[in-house]
Amino acid sequence: MKFRIFRKNFSFHLMLLPGIVFALMFAYAPMAGLVIAFQKFIPNRGFFQSKWVGWDNFVYMMNMPDIYQVIYNTVFIALMKIIAGLLVPIIVALLLNELKNKYLTRSVQTLIYLPHFLSWVILGGILMDILSIEGGVVNRLIQLIGLDPIFFLGSNQWFPFTLVISDVWKEFGFATIVYLAALTGINPALYEAANIDGASRWKQTIHVTLPGMLPIIVLMGVLSLGNVLNAGFEQVFILYSPSVYESGDIIDTMLYRVGFLDAQYGVSTAVGLFKSVISTILITTSYWLAYRFASYRIF
Repeated sequence: MKFRIFRKNFSFHLMLLPGIVFALMFAYAPMAGLVIAFQKFIPNRGFFQSKWVGWDNFVYMMNMPDIYQVIYNTVFIALMKIIAGLLVPIIVALLLNELKNKYLTRSVQTLIYLPHFLSWVILGGILMDILSIEGGVVNRLIQLIGLDPIFFLGSNQWFPFTLVISDVWKEFGFATIVYLAALTGINPALYEAANIDGASRWKQTIHVTLPGMLPIIVLMGVLSLGNVLNAGFEQVFILYSPSVYESGDIIDTMLYRVGFLDAQYGVSTAVGLFKSVISTILITTSYWLAYRFASYRIF
């Protein structure tokens, strides 16, 4: 019976083959390189001839002078991105849902969605221009109201918040469309019943709209918790400079410098493995919390 079903759906299984091959080649096969984390790896000697050092790379990693500041920066920036990345799209989706003009709604969706398609290389250049302390549009506006210009990309006080705001600006349009799709799945009869009962638009939002969006909100929140140690390498790498290492240096940028610039391959692999293990624990915990408190299962 099972073979008959498999044979009937063989063409659909065959469609999975490219994805499976891609995952095996680029996601699972490279995991063999994790052995480097336990070696004093020398490229011309390879895995089998490099000296085995056990946990020495991890001990070295934990004794690096800035490691705890880097971990703090990573978690702080990532958490702010997660919180803002959840709240802003929900609020914008609710506001767009209240617009009666469909053409205006679609125009706004297109405008806020556009930055999602641009790489950080392009957006980084735009941000450096508009946030420049000399001649930048933002600082010109600040000076017009009588305040001193702010060095957004060179001040440890402002740099983390600049990262968060610019990341939300780039990505909230995509999440907004996800929440708008969730809004279309809410039964209109619930709004009619609430309206008959005398509920205002605000009450309808609290008691009908938000509960209807809850499964998607939980899903997006759970998926984002796995990125607590991913503060955005590409964005930070393009925008940061040595003057903001204190507040902007994250695990991925430190890993880049240690691995590629200092050629300490064993240490950089140890840092990456440490990050992956913590991320796995966090995402597993978030799945359990989603099921425990929201009765929502992804798998």
